[in-house]
Amino acid sequence: MREHWGSRLGFVLATAGFSVGLGNIWRFPYLVGENGGGAFLIVYVAFAVLIGIPLMTAEISLGRKSQLTPIAGMERLTGSKVSPWNLIGWFGVTASVLITAYYVMLIAWLVAYLLKTVTGADLGATPVETRLHYETFISTPGPIIGYSALVVLFMALVVRRGVAKGIERVAKFLMPLLVVLLVGLAIRGLSYPGASAGLAWYLKPDFSALTGSSILAALGQAFFSIGIGMAVAFGLGSYLPKDSDVPGNAAIVVMFDTGIAFIAGLIIFPALFAFGMNPDQGPGLLFVTMAALFAQMPGGAVFGTAFFFLLLVAGLTSQLAMFEILVASLMDSCAIVREHAVTIAAVGSFVLCVPVILSQGPWADVRIMGMDIFDFTNRISGDYLLAMGGLLISLYVAYVWGWRSFRQETNAGSGWTRVAGWWGPLIRFIIPIAVTLVLLAGFGLIG
Repeated sequence: MREHWGSRLGFVLATAGFSVGLGNIWRFPYLVGENGGGAFLIVYVAFAVLIGIPLMTAEISLGRKSQLTPIAGMERLTGSKVSPWNLIGWFGVTASVLITAYYVMLIAWLVAYLLKTVTGADLGATPVETRLHYETFISTPGPIIGYSALVVLFMALVVRRGVAKGIERVAKFLMPLLVVLLVGLAIRGLSYPGASAGLAWYLKPDFSALTGSSILAALGQAFFSIGIGMAVAFGLGSYLPKDSDVPGNAAIVVMFDTGIAFIAGLIIFPALFAFGMNPDQGPGLLFVTMAALFAQMPGGAVFGTAFFFLLLVAGLTSQLAMFEILVASLMDSCAIVREHAVTIAAVGSFVLCVPVILSQGPWADVRIMGMDIFDFTNRISGDYLLAMGGLLISLYVAYVWGWRSFRQETNAGSGWTRVAGWWGPLIRFIIPIAVTLVLLAGFGLIG
């Protein structure tokens, strides 16, 4: 008999934990910084609601319908092992494997930076000094490999316990802690003199700053942050009973994810403006700019410790859900017990992580399609596989499952949120076009 979630709250928190990751607290703020602040925020929220909620609903509903993880689930739904629609599962699981390969490394970086902040290590006092420290750190693979092994071991110990006793129990503890940390850091960031300028920049829309590239960036961020096409929501949905509220759960998850990203901006931008630092810092915002900020602000060690711990929690909740789906996919597709699947997934994740770590140091000159191994795994998974998986999901729901059948079955068990008639044009036309634009932008054909 297939295991089910212990409670609706457990499913919502675990799925929200998957969606809420470094994309919310790192990638979203730097994209806001690069694309003009408040106007980008408004466009992002609109995409999250109009595209994120329907696609998340569709993916969870496919999982609930199949009662299996993505690869085996699509084979059950299509009735064939060779249907092209099975690529929904294969693209999703492959993306999760590649993302795990570099996400474990990023979590290991956070573990190291958290320990450095706690012990008072010198991370540099200016962006130039913090960047030098960061580049030296990531190019020294030994400690990072060690921290990565600990991250993988932690994931294995949690997921080995199953859904209800494993990731659900951990999510019920970590997600409320994440919210408390976020709110506390936001209140502290807003309390600094001069923080109001950063708040105004963040919230006041300047639509003249929006470009076609900015809108595509907002669309891509909504897609990436929520985790559409990664097949994790599919897998988590497969543990739901048939009478569960799929549309309501999906709406809560997407709004939770969007709210976390919004609060992350309240932490970062007021503090940056208060200390005269530029919000337009790109990907270096996290390990370079913020580290320099902590060196300047009063009580920066405490703020920095809480900030990096917050990021660590967000990274772990996201990766645990992804790891669960990799394990469950091995169980469903290979007919092996959980303990053996956990061992295979843990060893595989660690082995794949090592080349990514080395690509930032000794293997920096190794190139695949002109990219180092880290950039390659990130590009293939984030720009191509997720978008292709999302596009296939939208087309399958609209034209194979069928709009009316999808609506009727998905609304079974629904409460305050239902798949409404006005979703029809979104599912059939607007969402496939929007996802195609994300895919074309990933290939560099537009933007």
